[in-house]
Amino acid sequence: MDTRPDLVALDLLVRVAAGGSVGAAARELDMTQPHASRLLSRLERQLGLQLLERSPAGSRVTAEGEVVVSWARQALESVDRVVTGARSLAAERAARLRVVASLTIAEQLAPAWIARFRREQPGHQVRLEVANSEQVLERVLSGEVPLGFVESPSVPQEVSVAAVGLDRLVVVVAPEHPWARRTSPLTPTELAAAELVLREEGSGTRRTLARALARADAPLGEGHLELASTAAVRAAALQGDLPAVLSELGVADQLAAGALVEVPVDGLDLSRTLRAVWLPSRRPTGDAARLLRIARAAAGA
Repeated sequence: MDTRPDLVALDLLVRVAAGGSVGAAARELDMTQPHASRLLSRLERQLGLQLLERSPAGSRVTAEGEVVVSWARQALESVDRVVTGARSLAAERAARLRVVASLTIAEQLAPAWIARFRREQPGHQVRLEVANSEQVLERVLSGEVPLGFVESPSVPQEVSVAAVGLDRLVVVVAPEHPWARRTSPLTPTELAAAELVLREEGSGTRRTLARALARADAPLGEGHLELASTAAVRAAALQGDLPAVLSELGVADQLAAGALVEVPVDGLDLSRTLRAVWLPSRRPTGDAARLLRIARAAAGA
């Protein structure tokens, strides 16, 4: 026989000690008196102690029973702390969604998604973390986050995907750069051979460019200035020394203001699909599903 006391029986014992009545304790726990009596008798057999002295006038806790009641109160309080703490953790988890996005998406699209999410779900929070596309995929594949957003041209077969936007890369220079005065588009070979300001290896922008150039039989050369954020690449381009390859979303304001000039490239497809990624075994639910729906709706998907 299992000698571990039943929590309901311990609760009954504590209530009988407080009120002096098995019937009253049973009513407090919404059970019949015979059932309560059976639970208390079973508890006595389990512990090998007489806990109650029963009489027509009521029930009185024995001396040994008083000691057990004291321990029972402590045990029930500990269980209550477990339940309260677990519910608190569940509520926090339900109200806080953790996602990770590549830089272009995090800077240009995610703020609007999250603003709409918070309007629709007051009190629920989204913790947005930023990484390059390769790192986003690693964290999704490891199960660290339930949902990620990437801009890389390809993703592993192990993840599920949904389109959340379209983008294209553009070659940009400052107005004083010689390329700003070109009358003919660049060729893929010219672009591949030039010294450029680029995002780091592992970024979706870098992968998209390298893939497009490889398909045009113009592999990307080496010796480029590599920077780890869109803002840093954009700032370097604004200095006027080197061309940069960036998301059109990330330089739209500078192009409109004339601070940067787009240089056309002939025969090179630099378009890309921005995608949400998740593990098939962790299909987005709850807040993750809501954020994904908002992202897809914004893209017209």
